[in-house]
Formats: sequence, C-alpha cells, structure tokens
Amino acid sequence: MIAISVDSPADSENLRRSQGYTFPILSDAHEDVIRRWDLVQVHGRRDGADISRPAEFLIDSSGKVRWVNFTEDFVVRARPEEALAPFDAMNKSSHSGE
Repeated sequence: MIAISVDSPADSENLRRSQGYTFPILSDAHEDVIRRWDLVQVHGRRDGADISRPAEFLIDSSGKVRWVNFTEDFVVRARPEEALAPFDAMNKSSHSGE
C-alpha cells in the first residue's frame, strides 16, 4: 500500500508519522500523477487551488487496475471490507490460475 498526496514531501512525511501510518506517502507536489489519472478537483481547496480528488485503486502486479473507489469528499473513504473484497478475489483468481 502507498498513498500519493499533493503535499510537499516534508508535509507528507509529517502526516505519515503523526498518524502512525506504516506505508509510504509519496509527494505529487507538481500534480503530475493526479492529472494523468484525471483526479483533479478544480478549486477544491479553501483558497481556490486545485487539489486531488480522493480515490483508491487496487492495481495488480501487471499494472492492471482491478478496483477503483472515487469520492468528492476527502473524509469519505472505502471501508476496509470494500477494499479487501476485490483484493481477496484477485488473490483467489491468481492462485487458481485464472
């Protein structure tokens, strides 16, 4: 698991540490990734700046997107069981040779 934020590397690391996250938070300060994945929320920040639209992706080892969750509200995220179900299905299919 990784997270990508438009915050600076220092801000991302501070967030990771302050929240006790054990996964890396990568910085997309120039918004290259969010633009490539069409995740820009225009004027989404209080000061009118563009921000990243909240999204979660499950990507397999070949780079294929297996599951996506989008929202317009940064506090709304997929519940763990919503994200784990496609992960479990993907693992089952890989073990069965599909």
